[in-house]
Amino acid sequence: MNYEQRNAHAFAALGRFPKPMIAMIHGYCVGGGMSIVIEADLRFAADDARFAVPAGRLGLGYPPASLRTLVRLVGPATAKDLFFTARRFDAAEAHRLGLLNEVVPKEGLEARVREVAAQIAENAPLTLRAAKFVIADQGEEPERRDPEGVREAIRACFGSDDYQEGIRAFLEKRSPKFRGR
Repeated sequence: MNYEQRNAHAFAALGRFPKPMIAMIHGYCVGGGMSIVIEADLRFAADDARFAVPAGRLGLGYPPASLRTLVRLVGPATAKDLFFTARRFDAAEAHRLGLLNEVVPKEGLEARVREVAAQIAENAPLTLRAAKFVIADQGEEPERRDPEGVREAIRACFGSDDYQEGIRAFLEKRSPKFRGR
């Protein structure tokens, strides 16, 4: 397997990771760093972060899957701008473009990401996995979608102990204790 194939395989594996993945960005996020970041489900950056896609200055091609992910995030016109110009841009612009969920002052970045991670961790793991799968599936071309996989992911939630715990907790007006089964 050559370098390009290994990279494509690694980035695809990040995109298929079944649990929510959060990117926390401070400093420079350039090239391969951008490829990793765009595979994350949620992206938070410090206000001093800087971004770039310098492929045009390096003479390299990006794998189609990485480009497809970037286009889904920012749209074709913006993806072309970033690739054609290879320019650097700041966190505020990255947020405006749809690349980031949130920009946070540098000193509060880790605390904010930990806060969001804790909120996510309180939720039912099977529901999170199903939501991630279904959302990714909806972003696929119609011929690449997996309707049976979507049905199975949803079915797994309704057939789980966590679903029963969620109902009990709601009726008892308490926080649920999910176990991922």
